[in-house]
Amino acid sequence: MATTTTTILLLLLVAATAVSAADLSVYHNVHPPSPSPLESIIALARADDARLLFLSSKAASSGGVTSAPVASGQTPPSYVVRAGLGTPVQQLLLALDTSADATWSHCAPCDTCPAGSRFIPASSSSYASLPCASDWCPLFEGQPCPANQDASAPLPACAFSKPFADTSFQASLGSDTLRLGKDAIAGYAFGCVGAVAGPTTNLPKQGLLGLGRGPMSLLSQTGSTYNGVFSYCLPSYRSYYFSGSLRLGAAGQPRNVRYTPLLTNPHRPSLYYVNVTGLSVGRTWVKVPAGSFAFDPATGAGTVIDSGTVITRWTAPVYAALREEFRRQVAAPSGYTSLGAFDTCFNTDEVAAGGAPPVTLHMDGGVDLTLPMENTLIHSSATPLACLAMAEAPQNVNAVVNVVANLQQQNVRVVVDVAGSRVGFAREPCN
Repeated sequence: MATTTTTILLLLLVAATAVSAADLSVYHNVHPPSPSPLESIIALARADDARLLFLSSKAASSGGVTSAPVASGQTPPSYVVRAGLGTPVQQLLLALDTSADATWSHCAPCDTCPAGSRFIPASSSSYASLPCASDWCPLFEGQPCPANQDASAPLPACAFSKPFADTSFQASLGSDTLRLGKDAIAGYAFGCVGAVAGPTTNLPKQGLLGLGRGPMSLLSQTGSTYNGVFSYCLPSYRSYYFSGSLRLGAAGQPRNVRYTPLLTNPHRPSLYYVNVTGLSVGRTWVKVPAGSFAFDPATGAGTVIDSGTVITRWTAPVYAALREEFRRQVAAPSGYTSLGAFDTCFNTDEVAAGGAPPVTLHMDGGVDLTLPMENTLIHSSATPLACLAMAEAPQNVNAVVNVVANLQQQNVRVVVDVAGSRVGFAREPCN
């Protein structure tokens, strides 16, 4: 009996240790803009245009398992993860960005940075300023060393500037120990923001973790630690006080994942392109013009999986066809109205329960991603109103890119395997 009791206690201890390593505390940046999911999404999606412009930019970016919970942040990108930086460790909430490579943090002193926690380099014994001659400097598009540099004088730090949404910031390049869950990554190169020019509303409050696939990204800097694999599961905007997870490394990824090939665009090397072959509403395939989903590196056309855009945007001909079929099947007696970015809103009292059909994304490799209904239809809590939670790509940005956004990814495990050149999807209750 004593042996059995001891065994049970050991198993509980191991389980508790595993949970503590995998489930870290996470926090939201701000409270949802509105108690109504519909009004909240409309408010959050107002920053999508700047995000889509970033995704459409033609400028090229020159192990074990770790799981860190993810929670909805309310500034683009929309989700944050708890990370540690420095020695002794300083805790930060970093925005997850699958379409950016560089990691950066607001650093003290900085009079123009957003209010909140800032990394203090002077308080970290492991922090090192990287000079302009560092191999990292050109990757971050840092300023070159002065031509008339005195050979006996120390080299200046690598300085760079970066636009973000409707603002920009200036940073210096440094390295320190980055801690994600139980893992400590020594000598991690990141930007230390010292000044912000412009509004800070759409700027992550404490920093950003770059999960793209360029040379400065987390995957590139960690090499064999994570073997180019990570996944994330985003909680619903309706579950503000719940968290999802970011899982790093091939171990622990779900087995029921269906994979589609990952495509590479040399003009936009950080982005995760996939080949969408079609859409269906209910059991009906949406009729779109030939070539509507074609991947073209020269123009940037194709479909990107992005964690920072709020609502999925389809190019004009694709969205028009999707909207027409969705409206045909819903058949709302009073017709449809527009609200914010949404143009297919209807009175739910006039539509039979379950009357809204599911939307499925079809991709290469036989992947059929049927969206959960809460990812397809957003309801108002104040009125009997619901809207199709997708929109047409704005015409003032590159209108050839389809973007599968975070609202449509909620409660879906997205597995990115850069080494295997594939992206996978599996339904999972992330909350």
